[in-house]
Amino acid sequence: MLIEPDALSPESQLFWLRIGTAVLCGGAIGIERQIRGKVAGIRTSILICLGTELFVAMGSSFPAVRADPTRVLGQVVTGIGFLGAGVILSRQGRLVGVTTAALIWMLAALGSLVGLGYLEAALVITLITLLVLTGIEKLDRFRGAPARKQRGSGSFTAESDEGEV
Repeated sequence: MLIEPDALSPESQLFWLRIGTAVLCGGAIGIERQIRGKVAGIRTSILICLGTELFVAMGSSFPAVRADPTRVLGQVVTGIGFLGAGVILSRQGRLVGVTTAALIWMLAALGSLVGLGYLEAALVITLITLLVLTGIEKLDRFRGAPARKQRGSGSFTAESDEGEV
């Protein structure tokens, strides 16, 4: 999908609609992370989503004859994977940061959706992501599982994401 030229022009409504959607998606997820005391909070989430939106919009603006717009998506995945790997740590034999790394990946996917013009899909996926982040904890409490620890103080097991950064 080639992007409309107005999507990169600050004088157009389309530009601001896409920027606003990226900020909204990143901000909503960032608020949830900030409330839980995670290191990747509001600012980080907004910037990942917004930056990805801009890179994808720019890459999509070139005619396919001159450049392959899908290469930008591949580079986003590679770059975000590197960023996500940086938040996974091993502390005293415990693996922490896996959920944050996965979330960084999701934020880039949301920014990519917005950058390609799929705003409604980005909003729906944002809601699904928030349901996963909040719903799993509620399900654990319903099952009687112990409360998750904050800021990487627990451990990662196959049954739990306890101890996420």
